[in-house]
Parts: sequence; C-alpha cells; structure tokens
Amino acid sequence: MCLGLPMTVVEADAFSALCQRGSEQRRVSTLLVGQQAVGAHVLVHIDSAVRVLDPAEAAAIDRAIDGLAAAMSGQSFEHLFADLVDREPELPEHLRK
Repeated sequence: MCLGLPMTVVEADAFSALCQRGSEQRRVSTLLVGQQAVGAHVLVHIDSAVRVLDPAEAAAIDRAIDGLAAAMSGQSFEHLFADLVDREPELPEHLRK
C-alpha cells in the first residue's frame, strides 16, 4: 500500500521542489502539478507531487496519519478524528448521485 504524505514546498524550480514534513526534507518531482510557490502544500507519492492541497486538507491528512500512528501504538487517537465523531459516513461528492 502506498501512502501519500502532505508536504510543504520550501524551495522550487521548474521541475522539482524541496519539500518538508516535520523534520524530513526530500526533493520531489513537480512534473504532474507544475511549479509551486514556496509554502504550497502538495501530496507526495513516491517522490512525486501528485496534487496541490489547500492548508485545511493538508492538516486533515496530517491528523489522520498521526491518528493511525497513535492507534497502532495503543495511544488515544479519537481527538485526531474529531471531524468524524458523531456523524454518519458520507460518500465523496463525486460518487454521490
């Protein structure tokens, strides 16, 4: 299984960007999303930026990843999924009739 990670652009050129998530930095290809400005959030799969994210979506993905890590280590994780508590599951907009 591949997991996309939200990362923040810290340096960019026409074809790649140096991106950061936490203390990790890596150079990723931006051929699929085009050149991005410093501070942009991108979803990175296998060293390629595959989608530009808005800050809220990047934060939600970070919380979900942190929640999975907490659950796997036996720690409390419910607070990281506060937007999902007490509501019915919903299909994404593009799958609704």
